[in-house]
Amino acid sequence: MKLKPDKCVLVIIDVQTKLLAVMHDYPLLLENLKKFTEACNILNIPIILTEQYPAGLGPTHPEIAQLIPLVKAVEKMTFSCCLDENFMSALRQLNREQILVCGIEAHVCVYQTCRDLLEKKYEVHLLTDAIDSRRPENKQLAIQKLAQ
Repeated sequence: MKLKPDKCVLVIIDVQTKLLAVMHDYPLLLENLKKFTEACNILNIPIILTEQYPAGLGPTHPEIAQLIPLVKAVEKMTFSCCLDENFMSALRQLNREQILVCGIEAHVCVYQTCRDLLEKKYEVHLLTDAIDSRRPENKQLAIQKLAQ
């Protein structure tokens, strides 16, 4: 299906300072995340931001947070965003079926969230140049498994 701005939501998963610093190619990841975030701002595509255990992993990276100052992060303690009721409530309120997914780590939180969104019959679009893992083979594994 063709992407339509009025049907899309961008989900940014766990782009937190401590996590981002250990990603395989974090400078490129951060650059691409900023581009997608800016594009969604221009197109008026809503954004849902998550943070995994922020007390331990820190807040969203400031270069992303400054682009979305009015977006409050959904704090979660689950790998899949879909297992967090606050996330699912925010998603349902937007009433959009095309989900653009980006963030970290590709083979854990991103993968499990995409898998669960697909099971819930959402149309998931993985932004493969805006996801990463500590090891490149883990990112590729996530992409391969989701493509199946």
